[in-house]
Amino acid sequence: MRRREWLAGAGTVVLALGPAELAWGAAIVAVRVWPAADYTRVTIESDQVLAANHFLADNPQRLVVDIENLELSPALRELVGKVRPDDPFIAGVRVGQNQPRVVRLVIDLKQAVKPQQFALAPVAAYQHRLVFDLYPTEAPDPLLALIREKDAAEREAAREVQDALGEFIGRVDKPLPPVAGAGGPPRAAPPVETPAPPPPPTAAQKDRINRLVIVAIDPGHGGEDPGAVGPSGLKEKDVVLQVALKLRERLNTKAGMRAMLTRDADFFVPLHERVNKARRVQADLFVSIHADAFFTPEARGASVFALSQNGATSSAARWMAQKENAADVVGGVNAATKDQQVLRALLDMSTAAQIKDSLRVGHEVLNRIGLVGRLHKAKVEQAGFAVLKAPDIPSILVETAFISNPDEEDKLRDPDYQQRLVDALYSGIERYFAKNPPLSRKRTT
Repeated sequence: MRRREWLAGAGTVVLALGPAELAWGAAIVAVRVWPAADYTRVTIESDQVLAANHFLADNPQRLVVDIENLELSPALRELVGKVRPDDPFIAGVRVGQNQPRVVRLVIDLKQAVKPQQFALAPVAAYQHRLVFDLYPTEAPDPLLALIREKDAAEREAAREVQDALGEFIGRVDKPLPPVAGAGGPPRAAPPVETPAPPPPPTAAQKDRINRLVIVAIDPGHGGEDPGAVGPSGLKEKDVVLQVALKLRERLNTKAGMRAMLTRDADFFVPLHERVNKARRVQADLFVSIHADAFFTPEARGASVFALSQNGATSSAARWMAQKENAADVVGGVNAATKDQQVLRALLDMSTAAQIKDSLRVGHEVLNRIGLVGRLHKAKVEQAGFAVLKAPDIPSILVETAFISNPDEEDKLRDPDYQQRLVDALYSGIERYFAKNPPLSRKRTT
């Protein structure tokens, strides 16, 4: 009798514990590494919340992470092979069972970092995520880097011109070949008059030369956030990056203009940081590039959006803004590092003048895109997109096509269609600046 009572009581205890307490070891679902010049992110996804502690060690520099309630598994060992040789921060990863139920990761570093550790709750297709963001201790000045990049490109172009000119002059200076049957020594070629060097630029010319028009191009989503996915598996984050890289190349061919990307590889950038990046380089225009998706595959066509201070211009625009503003939840933002007061001020400073200019550039871009393919809406729509809320930069969001539509997904995958789309974006941007020249800005180099 006592034995039955004890077993019954033990069964009650087991039931009270529940499945989470019974499963003493978490199962690793996936491990991912997202390298970028800005920072490298390491993500460990599991079926339970992971508790971890980390510390930095020197000689050599390394980040040591101890993860509790975990046994070493083949899935976790995959992290070793995820590190790319070109990762600017991580040289390699070592994984081992440090103690019973404690796994230790040793991340060998290429430079000093400021690590940020945080956890993300399940969302979309993801389960629990433990995230480590490795930032450089000293971030480079983006505006200075942009100007140096421009100067280097101009020096290279000038060198190529001088090489070509020198080759041409060398051919002209060669003696003429003797004429058959003619007596006497061959005649020398007439001297070539080298043109006088141009006079030094005036102060006004220097101002025009130094005035660099900067366009911030923002490929949406990235890294942990794939964005929309087409019927055949094409990811929004991939196609918009391809378009953005081509647009940067196209804009950089125009004298006096330079393009900056908020991301130039497959990594995630929080929405407010995309805005901050554009402001740090004193951008004259912000263009966020996306590929639309809807519940049904019939939706098609391109759209251009600007910010609204008075609500969305349509229910579709409102829905689109809500969807894009949720990118931080999927991509993963360390809430502890957010200065809520600063963010709130930034996102509330949008001005009527900024919106007016955004509508102007949006109108130019929409008209040019309409020559490439079908438009979803014939006018620039407005809604509360967080990524468009730079108070001093005209900003638009371009939905290039509906990736959820099979026909338009095929177009977005086509390099020729991408190039036509880039040409249309370039033309619209060029027409806007021709009609609305930006004011000069003082630079510190």
